[in-house]
Amino acid sequence: MFKNILVAVDGSQGAQKALGVAVGLQSCCGADLLILTVYRHHSLLEASMSMVRPDDPSPPDEAMRDHAREIAEQAKEFARRAGAETVRAFVKIGQPARTIVKFAEEHDVDVIVVGSRGLGDVEGFLLGSVSHKITSLADCPVLVV
Repeated sequence: MFKNILVAVDGSQGAQKALGVAVGLQSCCGADLLILTVYRHHSLLEASMSMVRPDDPSPPDEAMRDHAREIAEQAKEFARRAGAETVRAFVKIGQPARTIVKFAEEHDVDVIVVGSRGLGDVEGFLLGSVSHKITSLADCPVLVV
């Protein structure tokens, strides 16, 4: 039925639930499980207004990337402990919904699994949630948990 299942995670409770569902789906189908964490680029202006880190002067994008890697690796370990056999984790930078959909197209994904609510930000209130955007942009089925 499914050969490649993509689950998008951001460290939220909704993403954790989606990951659990994706692992269950993967075990039923014998599919490959792809875990994706997307982080946004922060301009210098955004960085100056949103992050004050006197002990860590590294650029905000590096901090965001490192945090995204931690989330992806934790999700991968959770999936393995839950019985996922073939699981790979990826980290990308970009606008979350579009990056997830593009990744799905590039990796021949059969279904995208996402949480109904993620960590989000003000943009989510103005433009709609990431899960909603994915359902409108994706060519493959999207399972919103």
